[in-house]
Amino acid sequence: MGADSIINLKDVRFRWPGRASFSIAVADFTVQAGESVLLLGESGSGKSTLLSLICGTVLADAGTVSVGGTDLKSLTGGSRDRFRAEQIGVIFQQFNLLPFGSVADNILLPLRFAPDRKSRCSDPRREAEALCLALGLPKGVTGAKAATLSVGQQQRVAVARALIGQPPILIADEPTSSLDETAQSSFLDLMFDQVRAQGSTLLMVSHDPRLADRFDRVVRMPDIVTVERQAA
Repeated sequence: MGADSIINLKDVRFRWPGRASFSIAVADFTVQAGESVLLLGESGSGKSTLLSLICGTVLADAGTVSVGGTDLKSLTGGSRDRFRAEQIGVIFQQFNLLPFGSVADNILLPLRFAPDRKSRCSDPRREAEALCLALGLPKGVTGAKAATLSVGQQQRVAVARALIGQPPILIADEPTSSLDETAQSSFLDLMFDQVRAQGSTLLMVSHDPRLADRFDRVVRMPDIVTVERQAA
């Protein structure tokens, strides 16, 4: 593991239990601090499972998953939840906003579970508003209900929620899949501007190779992940 690596998987194996068992193996995968990496893979290539291992929502059956120098297996369940909230901002494919909560409520939600992130915000509500403006949302949008926003606006709120409090790592799970090409380009411009401004590490998964030129490095899932399916 390199001195500047922030994500490192070594000799990892994980199997989902069930009638049609699905397992993945990762011999070696590393992301350097401050790097932007695009993981390219089709449906069923193990992208979501890999992200779940990195986020610590599931634990490897074998091998080591290290994030920010911490072996996730060394943490208890509650400690992993707190660690994830502090270290990782996540942009979900379906955004996962609270529809009847305000934009501000949604953006500030991670800070309830991450005191270190909260301590980096001298005025969390003002920072939420600043992030919204930087991401191209209208002034005063923080008071609106999330359900009243367009898909593109909800997506930008999801980015602001992931970035609030400057987490070291940003993970984006197919965040552009619901946008047309023009909206996709505009969204990525804004997201990258904010990632660079905060000095975060970006790991994004997608099936779209047209995005490759925007990233420091492109990794194809079959090059790092072996997938096995076995009938029960």
